[in-house]
Amino acid sequence: MSSRRLNGKAALVTGGSRGIGAAIARRLAADGAGVAITYVNGEEGARAVVREIEAAGGRAFAIKADNRDAGAIEAAVDEAAKAFGRLDILVNSAIWRAAPIDALSLADFDETMEVNLRAPFVAAKAAAAHMGEGGRIISIGSNLAERATDAGLCAYSASKAALVGLTKAFARDLGPRGITANVVHPGSTDTDMNPAGGPHAEHQRQKMAMPRFGTADEIAGMVAWLAGPEGRFVTGAALTIDGGANA
Repeated sequence: MSSRRLNGKAALVTGGSRGIGAAIARRLAADGAGVAITYVNGEEGARAVVREIEAAGGRAFAIKADNRDAGAIEAAVDEAAKAFGRLDILVNSAIWRAAPIDALSLADFDETMEVNLRAPFVAAKAAAAHMGEGGRIISIGSNLAERATDAGLCAYSASKAALVGLTKAFARDLGPRGITANVVHPGSTDTDMNPAGGPHAEHQRQKMAMPRFGTADEIAGMVAWLAGPEGRFVTGAALTIDGGANA
């Protein structure tokens, strides 16, 4: 499926070597955008995503950048903008783990905030410097920002809830320049990190109005809609795609 709605656009997807981030990269490329992706440890996965996009006639490349390193994030944004001659779309897709409070050290808490909150700020600030009218900043949140449905989510849910506030503030700051900022909140999504056949899957399905896991392509579809022409008047929004888990 390819509409070429994003012909001539350039995108950077952080954490694009696997799961939802990889699906987003493939979808944006299928819609015509040139796509750069970042990775930390998953070099082969990142190269595979790039090869897949190139085999389909798209343009893509991978950048090693740790989202805990602000300088690396800024350098990745600048590299993508230089390679494409522009930057129109930033997708903050990298995430960090959850852990229960009695097993969560202060270092773990800080690291969660670094990846899930500080990194999107750093990337958005750097990307906005390259963006003009029509720029898009889209961050991947979580439906757990709205409801902490299980134990072990104190740092994770807090970071994703704070991401909503950050994004609403981005929308105010960047709206006069014609740049939108939004959050997409996935629920349970079938990826290697949370497989639909995993040991905790049935527990998650029982909470959903539609008792199935989402697919990474479904999340990517919402991101692509926000990145495209139909999403130009949507900003400061948090859009949940979770099969009704939070209904």
